Amino acid sequence: MAYLFLLLAIAFEVAGTTSLRLAIDDRRWYGGVAAGYVVAFSMLALALAGGIPLGVAYGIWAAAGVAVTAIISRFLFEEPLTWLMSLGIVIIVGGVLLIELGASH
Repeated sequence: MAYLFLLLAIAFEVAGTTSLRLAIDDRRWYGGVAAGYVVAFSMLALALAGGIPLGVAYGIWAAAGVAVTAIISRFLFEEPLTWLMSLGIVIIVGGVLLIELGASH
């Protein structure tokens, strides 16, 4: 259940960050920014309470947020996603896997 909360924390953090980009052009999105971040931190707290170590939870949350936000920004806002950025995302995913594997030992 803790990893479900972590997944929700990632999803709401990405939603909040995406709303932040949308709020540049339309101030009505600021509610989405606030709601996204409040729910994201609440879900992260529940993931921690569920037993995921802080370093693992925060590492996965931050890395996944960066990777997913970059991919969404490419398609939603037509922002650049170069091969070097894509390589960085692959490295982030690898790092998340290493964090998870290291935490289980």
